[in-house]
Amino acid sequence: MLAPISKTMRTDIRVVLFSTLIALAGSSSAYAQLPAEDHVVELGVMFWKPSPELILSTDTLVGAGVSEVDFVQEFGIEDKYFPEFRATLGRNHKFRASFVTFDYDAETIISRTIIFQGRRFTIGVPATADITWKVYKFGYEWDFVSRERGFFGVIADLKYNKVEASIDSPALTSAATTDVTAPVPGIGVIGRGYLGPNVSITGELTGLTLSRGEDEVKFWDFDLYGTVSAGRNFAVQGGYRSVVADYIVDEDTGDLRMKGLYFGAVVRF
Repeated sequence: MLAPISKTMRTDIRVVLFSTLIALAGSSSAYAQLPAEDHVVELGVMFWKPSPELILSTDTLVGAGVSEVDFVQEFGIEDKYFPEFRATLGRNHKFRASFVTFDYDAETIISRTIIFQGRRFTIGVPATADITWKVYKFGYEWDFVSRERGFFGVIADLKYNKVEASIDSPALTSAATTDVTAPVPGIGVIGRGYLGPNVSITGELTGLTLSRGEDEVKFWDFDLYGTVSAGRNFAVQGGYRSVVADYIVDEDTGDLRMKGLYFGAVVRF
């Protein structure tokens, strides 16, 4: 059974639609001079500095509840840049792919007792945390409305998530580790409008919530960015992206969020 779309997701959908309409409406009579969306290949690399929320728990029971470890709070994880690679092939019918790896490591002195994968870390014990979240996206985009001033379309994709986390301490003989893989299909919308001959604004939202038995996976991805073209084959981009992934898989749970600004460049052929 699918869970209802949250208020935040409905707001993001309205932002995508509103941004596209504003961009199209703001295009002047010079829109006939705007570059057509006629390139076949687009390759890009973005440098993203998100503010992370990384909360994981395992099937270890503590009292009447399940232990949760907030890696950002417990280990003082700080924001840092990550490269994201993007590729698009096609015109109105496009195949899309992207890949980003979030990788954090930090050391701390445990300030409160936590339990992770059955291992107890008590107050005053030194500990090291490593957490990696890999996000692969493969999708298809159909721009069923395509004009010189922009386009509007739908997206179907598959997001492949792999989360690996460990906590190690000199007090243990081996690290407490967890490894969860959660593929999630998604659907969504995308819109782009040109504000001028070489400036456009694009918004897209994809995601889905799925439940199967005791397992549940949710993934939502909102991206709003501007593009400034320097000729036909090169452009710079900057925007804001929010990724939300919640899961319950084999009694392991995760509440993962990445939100923040990014910048980068694309080449087109």
